[in-house]
Amino acid sequence: MDNSSQSSNLNQIQNQNLLSQQVSYPQSLPRLEEQGDDWSLRDFLSLLRRRSLVIAGVATVVIGSVVYLTFKQEKLYESSFRLLVEPLNVDSRQLVLNSGQSSNQEPRTGLDYDSQIQVLRSPELMTKIVRRLQSLYPEMTYNSLIKSLAITRLRETKILEIRYLSQDPEQAKVVLDQIANGYLEYSLEQRQTSLRQGLNFVEEQLRSMQKRVDQLQREQQIFQQKYGFVDPNTQAEQITAQSANLSAQRQAINQQLAAARANLTALRQQQGEQAALIDAPLYQQLLSQLRQVEIQIAGELTRLQEDNPTIQTLKARRKGLLPLIQQEARRYMDTKLAQATTQVQALEVQSQELAKGEQKLEEKRKQLPILTREYTELQRKLQVATDSLSRFLNTRETLQVQVAQSELPWQLIQPPVQPKIPVSPNIRRNLMTGFLVSLVLGVGVALLLEKLDNTYHSANSLKKKLKEPLLGVLPFENQLQVSQFYTSIQRVFTGSVPDSLPKNISVSGVGDRTSSIYGSKFVEAVRVLYTNIQLLSSDRPIRSIVISSAMSGDGKSTVAFHLAQIACAMGQKVLLVDADLRQPVIHNLSNLKNNWGLSNLISTNVPVTEAIQQAPFMKQLSVLTAGPIPPDPTKLLSSEKMKRMIEEFHNNYDLVIYDTPLVVGLADASLLAPHTDGILMVVRMEKTNSSVLKQALDSLKMARMNVLGVVGNGQRSNFGSEYDY
Repeated sequence: MDNSSQSSNLNQIQNQNLLSQQVSYPQSLPRLEEQGDDWSLRDFLSLLRRRSLVIAGVATVVIGSVVYLTFKQEKLYESSFRLLVEPLNVDSRQLVLNSGQSSNQEPRTGLDYDSQIQVLRSPELMTKIVRRLQSLYPEMTYNSLIKSLAITRLRETKILEIRYLSQDPEQAKVVLDQIANGYLEYSLEQRQTSLRQGLNFVEEQLRSMQKRVDQLQREQQIFQQKYGFVDPNTQAEQITAQSANLSAQRQAINQQLAAARANLTALRQQQGEQAALIDAPLYQQLLSQLRQVEIQIAGELTRLQEDNPTIQTLKARRKGLLPLIQQEARRYMDTKLAQATTQVQALEVQSQELAKGEQKLEEKRKQLPILTREYTELQRKLQVATDSLSRFLNTRETLQVQVAQSELPWQLIQPPVQPKIPVSPNIRRNLMTGFLVSLVLGVGVALLLEKLDNTYHSANSLKKKLKEPLLGVLPFENQLQVSQFYTSIQRVFTGSVPDSLPKNISVSGVGDRTSSIYGSKFVEAVRVLYTNIQLLSSDRPIRSIVISSAMSGDGKSTVAFHLAQIACAMGQKVLLVDADLRQPVIHNLSNLKNNWGLSNLISTNVPVTEAIQQAPFMKQLSVLTAGPIPPDPTKLLSSEKMKRMIEEFHNNYDLVIYDTPLVVGLADASLLAPHTDGILMVVRMEKTNSSVLKQALDSLKMARMNVLGVVGNGQRSNFGSEYDY
C-alpha cells in the first residue's frame, strides 16, 4: 500500500474515532462526578482489596489470641435455684383489698426487691451459711462466697433466682443447698407483730391529710377562675411575647412612617419632583416628543433659514407641547402628593393603636408579680400537703405488704441441681466474638493506614483532591512491551494484526491472549487521553505538549511515548522529543540509537533532519532522542536556538510531544512549557506523593504555566471499573 492510500485510510479512521470519542467523551471525564454516593462504596471495596493482607494479618493474630485464651481458660460450672418471695393466691387478693385497688386489676408488688437482695447478701445473714460450709470446705470465706454468688429478680415476677459459680460442679450444688436452707429460715424468722400498730397510726393520719389536700385544691381552683389563667409563668411569657410582638410591629410602622414622611417631603421639593416625574409615562412621552421637535428644529436650521415655514411650524409645535408638559407634570405630582399624604395618615393611626395595646399589656405585666406570689404560695402549700399524703399512702402500702410477708414464708420452687456442662468458657460465643472483633480491628488498621497514606489510589480520589481536570486514566500493565502495544493499535484501528513484527522488536514471554486483553485496555485509555487533550480547546487544536511529573517513576516517558503512537495512528504527523537531558528514556522505548539527538542540535550546527529518526515499528512517528547528556541541560534548554527549534517543530508537525524531567527541583519543564500549548502532569497511582504533586502544581501556577490537566497512570482494576467493559 502506498503512502497516499495509507494516509487516506488513517484519515478515515481518525474521523470515525473522533466521532466515537465525541460521543463517549461525556462518559469518560464527567462520569467521575456523576457517580455520587456510589463511589464511596466503590472506594471502600477498593481499600479492602488493597489492604487485604493487613486485614488478614490483624484478623489472624486476633482470632489466634482468642482461641489460645479460650482453651487456656479454666472451666466454670453454674448451679441455681429459685424462691417465691411473695404470695400469689388468697393472701394476694386480700392485699389488693387492703391497698384500695380493684379486684379485677393485677396485684401490685409491695416488696422492694433491690433492698431485699442487698439484705440477702449482707454479712449478718450469710454468717451462719458460711460457718456451715466451712465444715465441708475450710477455705470458704464470706468474700469468696459473695464473689461467686449472684441474686437477681426473674424479670417482673415475684421470684428470686440465686446462681453460684464454681470450678467443682458438686461444690456448686452443695453451696446452693445450704444457701436455700438459710434463706427459708430467714423468711420464717421475720414475723413482726409491731407492723400492725404502725399501720393503724398511718390510717389515722391519712384522713386528716386528705382533708387538707382537698381544701387547698378548692382554693387553687377559685384562684384560677378569678384571674383567668392556669400558670403565672405561662401568663408572663404570653404577655412578654405579645408586648414584644406589638413593639416590633410599632417599630416597623414607625420606620414605614418615617420613610413615608421623607417621601412626602422629597415630593414637595424640586429634586424629588424631578425624580418622581421619571416614572410618569405620559409626561415622559410628551417630553420625548419635545426633544424630537427640538432635534428636528436644530437639523432644519442647518439647511434652512429661521423664517422658513417648516421651521416656524416646528417652533409652533414646540410651543404647544410646553404647556401640555407643565400641565401633565402638575397633575401627576398632585396625585403623588395625595397618595403620600394618605399613607402618612394611615401609618400614624396604626402607630397610635399599637402604642395603646402596649400600654394595656404593661399594666397587666405590673400586676402579674403580685398574682404570681399568691399563686406560688398556694402551690407550695398544696405540694407540701400532697407530698405528705403520698408518703403516708406509701408507708401504708409498705406496712401492708410487710405484714403479708411476715405471715407467709418463702417457697423453694426450683431446687439446685448438679451441673454437667460448664458455662465458661463459651467456645462458640468467644470464637464468633473474636471473629467479629478481628474483622473490625483489621478494617480499622486498614483505614488508619489509608489515612496515613499520602498517595492516590483511584481516579475518583484524584478527581476530588485536584482542581486540575483529569484528562485520562491509564490502566496498570504488568508487562507492556512495544510489540504488544503495536499489535493492539493495529487490532483497534485496522481490525487486523500484522503478519510479522519488526525484526528489532523482541517479544517477551506473554501469551497472545494476555497481550490482546491488556494491550487493548491500555490503547483505549490512551485514545481517550488523546481525544480529551484535543477537545480542551475549541478555537484551535493542541499542537505541542510538555509531559512531565512530580516524582521519578511516575511513567511520564511511557505516557509520552504511547500518546505519540496513538496520535500517529489517528493520522497526525507527530514528533516525539526527548527533552529529558538528564535521564533520557525515549530511545530505549523506541529501540533507537542515542548517538545524535537534541543536545547535539542545540550545541552544534548539525541539521535537524540528521538527528530526527523514524520509529522502526511505526514509520509515521518521528523521534528526536536526547543525545549525549550535557554538563548543563538547563543552559541548553534556555538557549535562543532551542526556542527557534521549537518554533520550527511547531511549523513542520501536527503535534510535538516533549518528554521533560521532573517539575519539582528542576527548571527544565518550566523553560519549555511557555513555548508550547501547555504542560500535562502524569500521576502514578499508589506512588505519587500528593504533597509533592501539589508543590509541583503550585510552582507551575506561580510561574503562570498553562497546565492542561493531569493523567492518572497505573490504575489497577476496581469494582465496577470501566476497564471491565
